[in-house]
Formats: sequence, C-alpha cells, structure tokens
Amino acid sequence: MLEPLGLGAHAAEVYRAMLKRPDYGVEDLVSTLGWQPEVVRSALDECVRLALVKPSWDEPGQLRVVSPEIGLQALLSRQENEFLERQKRIAEARIEVARFVDEYTAAQQRLRSTVIERIMGLDDIRSRIEEFTQECETELLTFATGGPQTEASRRASRPLCEELAQRGVVMRSVYLDSVHNDPGTVDHLRWLHRHGDQVRTTASLPSRMLLFDRTHAVLPIDPDASAAGALVLRGQGVIAVLCELFDRVWECAIPFSGGRPQPRDRGEEELSGQEQAVLRLLGEGLTDEVVARKLGVSVRTGRRITAELMGRLGARSRFQAGLRAAQLGWLSGSETV
Repeated sequence: MLEPLGLGAHAAEVYRAMLKRPDYGVEDLVSTLGWQPEVVRSALDECVRLALVKPSWDEPGQLRVVSPEIGLQALLSRQENEFLERQKRIAEARIEVARFVDEYTAAQQRLRSTVIERIMGLDDIRSRIEEFTQECETELLTFATGGPQTEASRRASRPLCEELAQRGVVMRSVYLDSVHNDPGTVDHLRWLHRHGDQVRTTASLPSRMLLFDRTHAVLPIDPDASAAGALVLRGQGVIAVLCELFDRVWECAIPFSGGRPQPRDRGEEELSGQEQAVLRLLGEGLTDEVVARKLGVSVRTGRRITAELMGRLGARSRFQAGLRAAQLGWLSGSETV
C-alpha cells in the first residue's frame, strides 16, 4: 500500500517488475503484466514523475530503475516533511483560533456588561435566548404576542420548557385570547401547562418579552418584525418597571384551562376584555393594522370588532365611540396595558 506516498497501484506493479528485471522495456512489461500498452506507459510516466525510473546514461532512449533505498525513501521523506509542515501550520492556526476566541470572549463580556445589548438576526437571537435559558435559575416570565404561534416557534420552545421544568424554574406565560382560535396553539398551551408552565391569556399585550430571573429582559427592536433584532436590557430601574408591568398584566389575565377563557362577570352593557382593548388602542390613535397585531387577530376581524362597538354605542366616529364608552364606564375596568 504505497498510495500515501503518491504511488498508484499500477505504477507500483510496474516499479516492482522493473526492480526484478531492470532490462525490461514497454513490450516486456506488457507481456509480463498482461496489460494494455497505454496502461503500462501511463504507469511508467508516473514512475518517472516520482523519480523511481530515470533515463539511462548508458543507453539513450532507455529507462533505468532507481533502487528502493533511494527512490522510495525519497518519497517517504517528502511525505514526512509535508506532514511535519502541516502539523506546524495547524499549530500556528490553533494559536490564531485561540486569539480569536479570546477577542470574542472579551467583546461579549464588554457587551454583556452594558445596560443594553443589541442582537441582530434570528439565529443570534435564538442562540442568546438558549444561553439565558441555560443560565436561568428561578423564574422565566413571558409575554407571547402574535396570537396563534407558528409550528416552528412551538417546536423551538418545547425543549427549553422541558429543560427549565427539570431544574425547577418557575414559568409564567401570558398569551393573547386570540390563540383559542387556533387548535395547534391550544394543543401547545396544553402541553406547556402539563410541563409546568403557568399559562394565562389576555386581550392584548404591549410587546413580546422574556424576563429571566427578574434581572434581564429580551424584547424585539421592532414589534412588527421580531426576527429583525432584539434588545437585552439590564439595570435595576428598567427591569423593575418591566417586572411590575408583567405582574399587573398577569393579575388581570385569565388562567388557561384548555378551553376558551371564561370571562369575568360583567353587566349586559359592559365590554369584553378584547372589546375594551380595541377601544383603548383606538383611543391611542393606533391604526387598524397595529390594533389587529396587538390582539393577535386579522385586520378584518379587528375592523369587525370596531364596527360592532361603534354600532352598539351609536357612534359615528372612533373618537365619539371612546367618549361614550368612557361616559358609560365601560373603560374603567381595563384589564391590560
């Protein structure tokens, strides 16, 4: 097996034959090996290239075979030298890799010591969330906006939930009421509930948010495009505000029981939580598209709810609807922020 030296099987057989009979030419080798002439010539060319066969000094036009002590040892020495050189390059590359790792670690430490860290791209966002999940020790609080969750999102969240549950981390998650319109998401929430996640739903949420151990939070840079980038927030002041926000929303949210949420007792003329949210959001001057996103429903559904409310209130404009709802006390018990 001389392939590691660069000597093919045919060339090795020709070289072996010529060592036995140095006077052999092409015709003799063809006759002895039983090969086609072009195969023998190709093997001879390879032997010449490797300096195992050289032109004869005594007989011009003829070839002479070089002894294995010289020819093969030269090939072996060449391969050893190339191997040693490669080992040297790998050792130098290892040093360079270590330098890159040190620089990256230092940069990450600088980033993570700041109050605000910016993360770009879905892959980096998910990797960072996985890191925070592994480091989470006591509590994970979640605002899950967007209504029905995609299959990819549901699939990605389950291993993290199982890992946290095994470590005894408390999980509390708030989803939108509109998730009950999607059987796949409802099944997912049942799965989360069985694995220790305390799930509640509410009419609207301010933004997607993850709070780890009440010490740092992850929020999207753009609520309309969560994959575009995220912010990691630290610092007692900002985290305290976000924790208070979560606690207030949690207190007003309805516990998930596997079916549609049971609304709290209301008078016949009072609004549901979703209707209250629509009036409040419209009062803030938000567009139909933004209102629908915050409710986790389609724009068409959001507009239908708005039209029905204006009909009940006998209002010709959204401003008038908000004014009459306030006069009737329909907005005094708003559940969400």
